[in-house]
Amino acid sequence: MDVLHSGSHKILFGSTAYPALNQLISESEFSKVFVLTDANTRTSCLPPFQKYIPQANRWEILEIPAGETFKTLHTCLSVWEQLSELGADRKSLLINLGGGVVTDLGGFVASAYQRGISFINIPTTLLAMVDASVGGKTGVDLGPLKNQIGLINNPEMVLIDPRYLETLDDRQITSGFAEMLKHGLILDKTYWKELSALETLDTLDTLIHRSVQLKEEVVRTDPKEKGLRKILNFGHTLGHAIESHFLTEESGQTLLHGEAIAAGMIMEAFISVSMCQMTQAECDEIKTVFLRFFPRVPITAEDQSSILSLLRYDKKNAHGHVLFALLEAIGKARTDQEVPPELLHASFDYYRE
Repeated sequence: MDVLHSGSHKILFGSTAYPALNQLISESEFSKVFVLTDANTRTSCLPPFQKYIPQANRWEILEIPAGETFKTLHTCLSVWEQLSELGADRKSLLINLGGGVVTDLGGFVASAYQRGISFINIPTTLLAMVDASVGGKTGVDLGPLKNQIGLINNPEMVLIDPRYLETLDDRQITSGFAEMLKHGLILDKTYWKELSALETLDTLDTLIHRSVQLKEEVVRTDPKEKGLRKILNFGHTLGHAIESHFLTEESGQTLLHGEAIAAGMIMEAFISVSMCQMTQAECDEIKTVFLRFFPRVPITAEDQSSILSLLRYDKKNAHGHVLFALLEAIGKARTDQEVPPELLHASFDYYRE
């Protein structure tokens, strides 16, 4: 597959990316190399990575607990302390080997440590491959609020090797697939149709490349999210609020990111019919496709009230207004849409129907 060039760094695919990684490390003369993992990727992904890159057996391995609940400043503090104790300096390199939590948090840790050290993302989940590791967004959560602390800073390289997907269960694969469907909805109707027609998610290599290509084109045009890049937030205004709510909900039910934004995309498609004149037929098509892959999340009236109250923390808000990215049609998005409260409530009814 082609190498994608995103500004100052490359996005490389498959086993051929490892020679490029070796070359970068040999030419850059890093003082020390560190590999950040979580408890899961240290067990399942670090051994094959060390097989592909034998010199990695000599690098320092850092580990954080697995899961969204550990995507916090407290975890960052632990990693910064480990880096300091192990003698990391401004010429060190941090390789983030893991899913979205590892790449988001690791990128933030590297960007802040001694005012910035180099880092490389090697995503090991589908979600991280097609979304979290690409685009330069780094950060952590603030309590249950998603990605409230962070900055945009690009890695030296992103290495996408689909073989790591063999370590995932079906639920994790499906979660990442939600972001791929989103790329079709906001940018490419033909791609949406291709994804919608899939019977299984067993062979995704070329589709991963297409998703990354679509996102990279948007990010390259608008790296700081001043305009076009906002379309990538379709489904995420309500989706992030849903995800945040269930992180703290007393029943203990938690949702993966893709599960939450799948619900958000159905609701925001419904809103798009009134706000952006998308056809009801396309809206119903979106709902049908997502419910084929993602079971409907049971959202009570009490849940709904809590979810809507969380919208005031959304990062796209401006001057106290909650702003949405919506659809004019499948493949064409519109940004900065303020949605009336009655339409927000109606979107939950549509999702539950």
